[in-house]
Amino acid sequence: MNQDELKRAVGEAAVQHILPRLEKDSIIGVGTGSTANCFIDALAQHKHLFEGAVASSEASAQRLRDHGIEVFDLNQVAGFDFYIDGADEINNNLEMIKGGGAALTREKIVAAVAREFICVADESKLVDTMGDFPLPVEVIPMARSYVARELVKLGGDPVYRTGVVTDNGNHILDVHNLRIASPIELESKINQITGVVTNGLFALRPANVLLLGTQDGVKTISQ
Repeated sequence: MNQDELKRAVGEAAVQHILPRLEKDSIIGVGTGSTANCFIDALAQHKHLFEGAVASSEASAQRLRDHGIEVFDLNQVAGFDFYIDGADEINNNLEMIKGGGAALTREKIVAAVAREFICVADESKLVDTMGDFPLPVEVIPMARSYVARELVKLGGDPVYRTGVVTDNGNHILDVHNLRIASPIELESKINQITGVVTNGLFALRPANVLLLGTQDGVKTISQ
Protein backbone atom coordinates (compact mmCIF):
# COMPACT_ATOMS: atom_id res chain seq x y z
CA MET A 1 0.00 0.00 0.00
CA ASN A 2 1.14 3.54 -0.68
CA GLN A 3 0.93 6.30 1.93
CA ASP A 4 -2.54 7.48 0.85
CA GLU A 5 -3.87 3.93 1.13
CA LEU A 6 -2.35 3.58 4.59
CA LYS A 7 -4.04 6.81 5.67
CA ARG A 8 -7.40 5.60 4.41
CA ALA A 9 -6.91 2.31 6.24
CA VAL A 10 -6.22 3.96 9.59
CA GLY A 11 -9.10 6.40 9.07
CA GLU A 12 -11.48 3.47 8.64
CA ALA A 13 -9.85 1.63 11.57
CA ALA A 14 -10.49 4.65 13.80
CA VAL A 15 -14.16 4.61 12.87
CA GLN A 16 -14.39 0.91 13.69
CA HIS A 17 -12.57 1.57 16.97
CA ILE A 18 -15.20 4.02 18.21
CA LEU A 19 -18.38 2.66 16.59
CA PRO A 20 -19.28 0.20 19.40
CA ARG A 21 -19.26 3.06 21.92
CA LEU A 22 -21.16 5.68 19.95
CA GLU A 23 -24.56 6.85 21.17
CA LYS A 24 -27.19 9.16 19.69
CA ASP A 25 -25.94 12.09 21.79
CA SER A 26 -22.23 11.44 21.18
CA ILE A 27 -19.95 14.30 20.14
CA ILE A 28 -16.70 13.37 18.42
CA GLY A 29 -13.55 15.49 18.50
CA VAL A 30 -11.95 15.65 15.06
CA GLY A 31 -8.46 16.80 14.17
CA THR A 32 -6.84 18.38 11.13
CA GLY A 33 -4.79 17.15 8.21
CA SER A 34 -4.80 14.52 5.48
CA THR A 35 -5.17 11.51 7.80
CA ALA A 36 -7.90 13.22 9.82
CA ASN A 37 -9.65 13.92 6.50
CA CYS A 38 -9.65 10.18 5.78
CA PHE A 39 -11.28 9.64 9.17
CA ILE A 40 -13.93 12.27 8.44
CA ASP A 41 -14.75 10.69 5.10
CA ALA A 42 -15.11 7.24 6.67
CA LEU A 43 -17.09 8.62 9.62
CA ALA A 44 -19.66 10.25 7.32
CA GLN A 45 -21.12 6.86 6.46
CA HIS A 46 -22.22 6.51 10.10
CA LYS A 47 -23.43 10.06 10.78
CA HIS A 48 -26.87 8.80 11.80
CA LEU A 49 -25.32 7.10 14.86
CA PHE A 50 -24.07 10.25 16.67
CA GLU A 51 -25.06 13.87 17.26
CA GLY A 52 -22.13 15.78 15.79
CA ALA A 53 -18.51 16.81 16.09
CA VAL A 54 -16.12 19.44 17.40
CA ALA A 55 -13.40 20.38 14.92
CA SER A 56 -9.86 21.60 15.59
CA SER A 57 -9.75 23.81 12.49
CA GLU A 58 -11.99 25.72 10.13
CA ALA A 59 -10.93 23.36 7.32
CA SER A 60 -12.03 20.26 9.22
CA ALA A 61 -15.25 21.96 10.28
CA GLN A 62 -16.09 22.68 6.64
CA ARG A 63 -15.31 19.10 5.59
CA LEU A 64 -17.61 17.78 8.32
CA ARG A 65 -20.41 20.14 7.25
CA ASP A 66 -19.94 19.12 3.62
CA HIS A 67 -20.71 15.56 4.76
CA GLY A 68 -23.83 16.72 6.60
CA ILE A 69 -22.32 16.33 10.08
CA GLU A 70 -23.28 19.02 12.57
CA VAL A 71 -20.33 20.95 14.00
CA PHE A 72 -20.49 22.25 17.57
CA ASP A 73 -18.50 25.05 19.16
CA LEU A 74 -16.35 23.60 21.94
CA ASN A 75 -17.94 26.04 24.40
CA GLN A 76 -21.26 24.24 23.84
CA VAL A 77 -19.80 20.90 24.93
CA ALA A 78 -18.85 19.83 28.46
CA GLY A 79 -16.81 16.87 27.27
CA PHE A 80 -16.70 13.94 24.87
CA ASP A 81 -15.25 10.47 24.68
CA PHE A 82 -12.99 10.59 21.60
CA TYR A 83 -10.58 12.87 19.82
CA ILE A 84 -9.15 11.47 16.59
CA ASP A 85 -6.20 13.17 14.92
CA GLY A 86 -2.97 12.50 13.06
CA ALA A 87 0.65 13.26 13.92
CA ASP A 88 3.70 14.58 12.13
CA GLU A 89 5.90 12.41 14.36
CA ILE A 90 5.04 10.03 17.20
CA ASN A 91 7.31 8.04 19.51
CA ASN A 92 6.84 4.80 21.41
CA ASN A 93 5.43 6.69 24.42
CA LEU A 94 2.73 8.08 22.09
CA GLU A 95 4.16 11.59 22.51
CA MET A 96 3.83 13.58 19.29
CA ILE A 97 4.87 16.52 17.20
CA LYS A 98 1.84 18.12 15.57
CA GLY A 99 1.14 21.38 13.80
CA GLY A 100 2.28 20.84 10.24
CA GLY A 101 -1.14 22.16 9.26
CA ALA A 102 -0.85 25.14 11.65
CA ALA A 103 -3.79 23.97 13.80
CA LEU A 104 -1.74 22.94 16.86
CA THR A 105 -3.38 25.25 19.40
CA ARG A 106 -6.94 24.21 18.63
CA GLU A 107 -5.83 20.58 18.35
CA LYS A 108 -4.28 20.76 21.81
CA ILE A 109 -7.42 22.36 23.27
CA VAL A 110 -9.79 19.80 21.78
CA ALA A 111 -7.50 16.96 22.84
CA ALA A 112 -7.52 18.28 26.40
CA VAL A 113 -11.31 17.96 26.60
CA ALA A 114 -11.48 14.41 25.23
CA ARG A 115 -11.35 11.40 27.50
CA GLU A 116 -9.50 9.33 24.88
CA PHE A 117 -7.04 10.63 22.28
CA ILE A 118 -6.77 8.28 19.31
CA CYS A 119 -3.85 9.04 17.00
CA VAL A 120 -4.08 7.82 13.41
CA ALA A 121 -0.82 7.65 11.49
CA ASP A 122 1.05 5.68 8.87
CA GLU A 123 4.24 3.84 9.81
CA SER A 124 6.52 6.59 8.47
CA LYS A 125 5.49 8.80 11.41
CA LEU A 126 6.72 6.42 14.15
CA VAL A 127 10.20 7.41 15.39
CA ASP A 128 12.50 6.61 18.28
CA THR A 129 13.46 10.23 18.93
CA MET A 130 11.44 13.20 17.69
CA GLY A 131 12.95 16.22 16.00
CA ASP A 132 13.50 15.38 12.35
CA PHE A 133 10.16 17.07 11.70
CA PRO A 134 10.52 20.79 12.58
CA LEU A 135 8.68 21.68 15.78
CA PRO A 136 5.89 24.23 15.14
CA VAL A 137 5.47 27.02 17.69
CA GLU A 138 2.45 29.34 17.48
CA VAL A 139 3.35 32.88 18.52
CA ILE A 140 1.66 36.23 18.98
CA PRO A 141 2.75 38.22 15.88
CA MET A 142 4.45 41.07 17.75
CA ALA A 143 6.53 38.57 19.76
CA ARG A 144 7.79 36.55 16.78
CA SER A 145 11.37 37.86 16.72
CA TYR A 146 11.75 37.75 20.50
CA VAL A 147 10.46 34.18 20.68
CA ALA A 148 12.80 33.18 17.85
CA ARG A 149 15.79 34.49 19.79
CA GLU A 150 14.71 32.53 22.87
CA LEU A 151 14.29 29.35 20.81
CA VAL A 152 17.85 29.74 19.52
CA LYS A 153 19.00 29.69 23.15
CA LEU A 154 17.32 26.28 23.48
CA GLY A 155 19.42 24.96 20.60
CA GLY A 156 16.87 25.28 17.83
CA ASP A 157 16.90 27.01 14.46
CA PRO A 158 13.51 28.76 14.15
CA VAL A 159 12.17 29.65 10.71
CA TYR A 160 9.15 31.89 10.18
CA ARG A 161 6.46 30.05 8.17
CA THR A 162 5.96 32.83 5.64
CA GLY A 163 2.44 33.69 4.61
CA VAL A 164 0.75 31.45 7.17
CA VAL A 165 -1.75 32.87 9.66
CA THR A 166 -3.41 30.44 12.05
CA ASP A 167 -7.16 30.27 12.63
CA ASN A 168 -6.37 32.26 15.78
CA GLY A 169 -4.66 35.07 13.86
CA ASN A 170 -1.13 34.15 14.94
CA HIS A 171 2.17 33.21 13.30
CA ILE A 172 4.11 29.94 13.19
CA LEU A 173 7.82 29.41 13.83
CA ASP A 174 9.13 26.01 12.70
CA VAL A 175 12.08 25.00 14.87
CA HIS A 176 14.67 22.88 13.07
CA ASN A 177 17.65 20.89 14.36
CA LEU A 178 16.17 19.81 17.69
CA ARG A 179 16.79 16.34 19.06
CA ILE A 180 13.97 15.98 21.57
CA ALA A 181 15.16 13.61 24.27
CA SER A 182 12.79 14.94 26.97
CA PRO A 183 9.52 15.96 25.26
CA ILE A 184 7.60 16.84 28.44
CA GLU A 185 10.40 19.09 29.68
CA LEU A 186 10.82 20.85 26.34
CA GLU A 187 7.08 21.33 25.86
CA SER A 188 6.84 23.06 29.23
CA LYS A 189 9.97 25.14 28.68
CA ILE A 190 8.87 26.51 25.31
CA ASN A 191 5.37 27.28 26.57
CA GLN A 192 6.89 29.46 29.30
CA ILE A 193 8.43 31.84 26.75
CA THR A 194 6.43 35.07 26.75
CA GLY A 195 4.59 35.43 23.47
CA VAL A 196 4.24 31.71 22.80
CA VAL A 197 0.64 30.53 22.48
CA THR A 198 1.66 26.87 22.49
CA ASN A 199 4.04 24.52 20.74
CA GLY A 200 3.47 21.36 18.72
CA LEU A 201 4.76 18.90 21.30
CA PHE A 202 1.93 16.74 22.62
CA ALA A 203 3.78 15.15 25.53
CA LEU A 204 1.97 16.48 28.59
CA ARG A 205 -1.16 15.07 26.94
CA PRO A 206 -0.01 12.20 24.69
CA ALA A 207 -2.25 9.87 22.75
CA ASN A 208 -3.97 7.04 24.57
CA VAL A 209 -4.11 4.83 21.48
CA LEU A 210 -2.13 4.78 18.23
CA LEU A 211 -3.68 3.18 15.17
CA LEU A 212 -0.65 2.68 12.95
CA GLY A 213 -1.00 1.88 9.27
CA THR A 214 1.61 -0.63 8.13
CA GLN A 215 2.15 -2.91 5.15
CA ASP A 216 0.97 -5.74 7.43
CA GLY A 217 -2.28 -4.00 8.35
CA VAL A 218 -3.35 -1.51 11.01
CA LYS A 219 -1.66 -2.11 14.36
CA THR A 220 -3.14 -0.90 17.66
CA ILE A 221 -0.64 0.44 20.20
CA SER A 222 -1.87 1.55 23.63
CA GLN A 223 -0.20 3.19 26.58
